[in-house]
Amino acid sequence: MLPEKITLADRVLQVPPSPTLAVNAKAKALRAAGADILNFSVGEPDLSTPAHVCEAGKQAIDAGHTRYTPVAGIVELREAICARFRKEHGWEYVPEQVQVSCGGKHGLYNIFQAILNPGDEVLIPAPYWVSYPPMVQLAGGTPVIVPLKEENDFDLDPTALAQYATAKTKAIILNSPSNPTGAVYTRASLEAVAKMAYDHGWLVVSDDMYEELTYAEGKIAHILNIDPRLKEQLVISNGVSKSFAMTGWRIGYSVGPIEVIKAMNKIQSQSTSNPAAPSQYAALAALTGPQDFPAQLREAFLPRRAFFVKALRAIKGVTCVNPMGAFYVFPNFSAYFGKSFQGKTIDGSVALADYFLSEAKVASVPGAAFGADAFIRFSFATSMTVIEKGMERIRLALAALQ
Repeated sequence: MLPEKITLADRVLQVPPSPTLAVNAKAKALRAAGADILNFSVGEPDLSTPAHVCEAGKQAIDAGHTRYTPVAGIVELREAICARFRKEHGWEYVPEQVQVSCGGKHGLYNIFQAILNPGDEVLIPAPYWVSYPPMVQLAGGTPVIVPLKEENDFDLDPTALAQYATAKTKAIILNSPSNPTGAVYTRASLEAVAKMAYDHGWLVVSDDMYEELTYAEGKIAHILNIDPRLKEQLVISNGVSKSFAMTGWRIGYSVGPIEVIKAMNKIQSQSTSNPAAPSQYAALAALTGPQDFPAQLREAFLPRRAFFVKALRAIKGVTCVNPMGAFYVFPNFSAYFGKSFQGKTIDGSVALADYFLSEAKVASVPGAAFGADAFIRFSFATSMTVIEKGMERIRLALAALQ
């Protein structure tokens, strides 16, 4: 035990560990012990990183790119990010407005550390990605959770946002396509939120990590295209983890007002310094090389999504919004709450996810971790064979509840 005078910081005590990583670790431990675990908890594509990207990483090592780089990332990569935004969206940024970080999560952490003071409130639509509230708390801010409705396909609700906003509101987080719901915000809802943000001077943090993994025709609506006036109060978070299957390479990037990016660079300079140099050159190859890989991911995910949604909706009492982006389904299992198995009552998503893991050998993430206890998240970034087998196990496990 620690000596009496050595105590943990209050900020650590109020923040839970990542539940998705915890479930994934538990599933791997059970599998290592010999259990036939089907893992739907992890949020990463099952396809390998494109060969030309891997080769670029190897070449970077051979070329001696194994030392420190500028804190914000190599200029070539930041220029490529600016060029990509210009080509894909018509947005004009310069490299000084870009920070490359050790993954998208790191970039978001830097954003909140750079902008929040104690007491500042951040509007977070729920269901939300698990790390948003802890990141706000670690920066001294107050997460304000705004529930979205399943019957509205988890679209933004400007009326609800207005009800939860106060004079202390400093920022709002947008995530479209969404993790965990796969929801894509409609143009109408974004228009209303853009006006609110502009009128009140909120910083908009747009987490666009899944923007290239959508199942709608054409480009999805983006708040900056809807209201370009927001450019000076908008920070965009993105990366190569999902769209190029580069989760382990740990490269994300943030783009925004130069004052915010400079503050983020100051924080990064005193924490991690630069991201790994070979990973930066690999990310450069991803952004400037062949661009067919995201389309390959979408083609692989489409039939899996269709099967998952159909199979879930076929189970009595289960509802499931059809995800329009990302690679998750987020079904509502609340009809089974209150039922029991061998004397143990299913009192919420945590208990149900634990039941699926222990009895069905299926790993998932409880909706409570995303601010929506009625639901459970499953990733369909795995093979159709695994999905089919997993859904049969889920169906049988639910049928066994009394």
